[in-house]
Formats: sequence, structure tokens, C-alpha cells
Amino acid sequence: MPKRGQKLFIRQAVPEDIPAIIALTAKVYAEMGPYSKDELRGQLNHYPPGHMVAIYEDQIVGYSASLRVSEERALSKHTWREITGGGFGTTDNPNGDWLYAYEVCVDPDYRGLRIGQRLYAARRKLCIDEMLKGIAFGGRIPGYGRRRRRFESAEAYCEAVRERQIRDPVMSFQLQQGFECVGVLQNYLPSDTESCGFATHMIWRNRGAETQTTKTVSAPDRPASVVRIAIVQYLQRGIESFDEFAKIVRHFVDAVADVKSDFVLFPEYFAFQLLSIEDREMSPRDSIRRLADYNDALEELFQDLAIRYNVNIIAGSHPQFSPTGALQNVAHVFLRDGSVHEQPKIQPTPGERYWWQIEGGDVVRAIDTDCGTIGVLTCYDSEFPELGRHLVNQGATMLFVPFSTEERNGYLRVRYSAHARAVENQVYVAIAGNVGNLPRFHNMDIHYAQSAIITPCDFPFARDGVAADTTPNVEQLAFADLDLDALYQARQAGTVQNWKDRRHDLYEVLWRGPSDDG
Repeated sequence: MPKRGQKLFIRQAVPEDIPAIIALTAKVYAEMGPYSKDELRGQLNHYPPGHMVAIYEDQIVGYSASLRVSEERALSKHTWREITGGGFGTTDNPNGDWLYAYEVCVDPDYRGLRIGQRLYAARRKLCIDEMLKGIAFGGRIPGYGRRRRRFESAEAYCEAVRERQIRDPVMSFQLQQGFECVGVLQNYLPSDTESCGFATHMIWRNRGAETQTTKTVSAPDRPASVVRIAIVQYLQRGIESFDEFAKIVRHFVDAVADVKSDFVLFPEYFAFQLLSIEDREMSPRDSIRRLADYNDALEELFQDLAIRYNVNIIAGSHPQFSPTGALQNVAHVFLRDGSVHEQPKIQPTPGERYWWQIEGGDVVRAIDTDCGTIGVLTCYDSEFPELGRHLVNQGATMLFVPFSTEERNGYLRVRYSAHARAVENQVYVAIAGNVGNLPRFHNMDIHYAQSAIITPCDFPFARDGVAADTTPNVEQLAFADLDLDALYQARQAGTVQNWKDRRHDLYEVLWRGPSDDG
């Protein structure tokens, strides 16, 4: 049920992009000059998959170029002109077992959107998809020119950057992306006066070269099949402005982005604290409808955060009016490509129905992401096994459960149900809830939570089926790395094989509602 299409994404470059790439490189390389049409035409023709553009709001804001070379060529001394065929990419070797990355540039007006990080991730994915041994390139060291007198050689400068004694804007970023500096290339690109013609000889080894996979490698610190999940146990407290709320949320998103999380989950109704801005008591009906007024501001905030911090955000849930005028509790998913998805809560609790007149939705749809297919079950929905099974039937391997419970009994209903969904479907389940209190707001005045990331119960997974959890009733983050390959292996050859052993001849989940929101 996509609400809005991709806003920031990476795709293969095509000849029609050449004028925009020329304009981009002219802007980035004002001193060295842009690529010519002929050079770019050659690059795209000799090895099309190796050339990618970053698109933001229909505008090209980044470009990367790569070709294939032998391991001997990749690891030996060379210059940029020699290894790229003068910039035309004519040296591409179809039998090469290394990817040589000879260009990456980002529009300086968009450098806060982690576009370089996305281009590097796309290259790693290409390297893994084509079963290549690794990636090599000559990296710029633009800080060397102005600091040259302080160092006896370019090697000494690179060693200082590697030891974090100083920072180079390019080399430091590449080290953070998991690349290793194996030497310095002299006269690599003489026109690069900021680097005095030198370049770092950088490599990244594909440790999974023997294992075929097609998942996006979003970070260099884990295998391609591993997804990093973060959950936010969120403290409800009074605030004075929407900006204060946004600052709190941004802190959490920034924190999970720093450790290269693929997903972050916030709790159900966690934006309820926005009502404290008005510092007045409201009836339950008025409060929930007033909260719905914040929908546009919340969507703008979370879409920007997902793009800017390069993380997929399950932004809890929020009251929202449907096109028919029904007030629903809707979970919002903001993917890092800018697309937005909605999942209405199917089963409102008795309290939601009575106090807030919340109505249930009628669509449960799995959501495709760059790290696998996911589903969202908001709080009470997780207690109905048919809903989880319907999502897993559609391919979901991770279920996200934003919840909000007042006391321990309610929390345990969600927690135990999440464990059941993980076991019966052999999937991962993440749950995140609110803590703290909001006096004067009925149904949201007190909270109890212990958030967790839950696994199936078998040998490949965490002890007790809990990959990570939080301290009860304390604002906190928790993280876990989840191996999707372990799920597939457990389904086929685990101690028990719940997913495989279903008796399709006896029972099934039959969805009678609409299959989409169109």
C-alpha cells in the first residue's frame, strides 16, 4: 500500500543521463573539469552495470563508475589513466575477478543525504551479485595538499588518517565504509592538485564470494544476509513544541544510523506527547482527533529522516482519517529511498473503539524493502495469528510490532504473542513500546514496556529466542543483527520445521478483505 513513490534511489546510468552527469562533474570538479560526452558514452557502453546514478526528486545528484579487472591488475601499482583507458572504460575485462571503482562524485548541495554511502552500498551489491573477489580503487586525499609540509610523505599522511590523528574528507569516509588502505599510488591523477597527484590504494574484500546472494549490502561490517534492527523504547513526557519532539526523534534516528542500522522501530501512538504542547485537558474523542492533525508534519519529518540518515523507519502508529472518513490507527513505514507505506491496525482494542472511536482497517500487506520483505502488526494485531500468517504467506521474514500497553498484563499479551508468531512462522519479530506517563490523557496516561527483538527457538538463533531486549520501563535503544539465511535454513532443516510442515490439506488462512488499497 505505497503512499508515495521513491524519492532518493540508485539506478543504472543510461545514455540519456549523460548531459546531467556532465553538469554534475563540472560542478564537483571545478578545477579538473568535467567528463566529456565521448568519455561517458564509452564508460556506459563498455560495462553498463558498473555505472550508477543517484536520483533525488528526479534529479541526478551522484554518479559512480566501475569496471572489471584481474586481481593482479587490481592489486598492482597503476595510474588512473592506465587502468581506465584514459577515462573511457575500455580496459574493462569481462573475465576480471575484481571490480575497479574509478569514479564517485556527489553534488555538494546534497551531501547531507548520505548519497556517497548509498553508492558504495550499491557497488558492494554489484560485487556480490557478480561473485567478484572484491573492490579496488585509487582514492583522493584532498587534505594532503594543504598539510603537505607537516608530513614527510604521502604515506605518512595516510598513516595519520588511518590512526585517526587527522581527518581527510575522502579517505576517512572510505575507511568508515570498510575499505583498507594497502598503499599509496604515485602520479595517479596529476590533475588532482589537492591530492598532489597521489591516491590511496584502497580495497574491500568480498568475504562472501563463495556464497551467492542478491541482498543489498547496506554496511561493510556484516555479511550480505544479515540485517541490523534497532528498537526504541520511548519515554512519554510533556514537551513544549513540535520542534522539541522532532529533536528527540532525530536523536534516536541519528544514534541508530551511526551503527548502520537497516531498520528502526518506534512504538504505537508514541507521538501522543504532542498533545502536551497545548497544556490543557481534552476529552478522549477531542484528543485523538487533535492528534490526527499532526499527520502531515509527522510524515514530512520522518520521510526526511529516513532519507537523510539512510535508515528504514517504522514510525510507530498514529491516528489518521481514511478516505471514507473513518478514524483509524495507522502504522507508517518510511523507507530510505523516500517511499512511504501505510498499514492500518486491523483489530482496535475495546478501549480504542470505546474512547476514541477507532475503526479497524481491512488490508494487511507485506512491504518490500531493500533488506527483505517485512510486515507490520500494531499491538493488538499481533495477538491474532491469522494476521501474522497472512503477512508471512506474502513473503514477510520480519514482523514489526509497535505497541503501547498500560500495565504488565497487557504487555505480556503482546510479548507472548510475538514469540508465538516467531515460532509458528519461523520469522523474526521486533516489538517496541512506550514508557513514562502523560497525566490527563485517558488511555495514554501510564505505560509499561520491555521492548525486544525475538527469534525462532532453535540452534541457529539466540538463547531463549531473544536476540535483544531492554530494561523494563526505561527509555532505551536495543540492537540485533538478524541473519535471514538462518531463517531459510531452519525452515528447511531445523529441529522442527513449522513453516514447512503446515497441513495445507486441512487448513489455511483465507483473506476475505481487499488484497490492496487501490
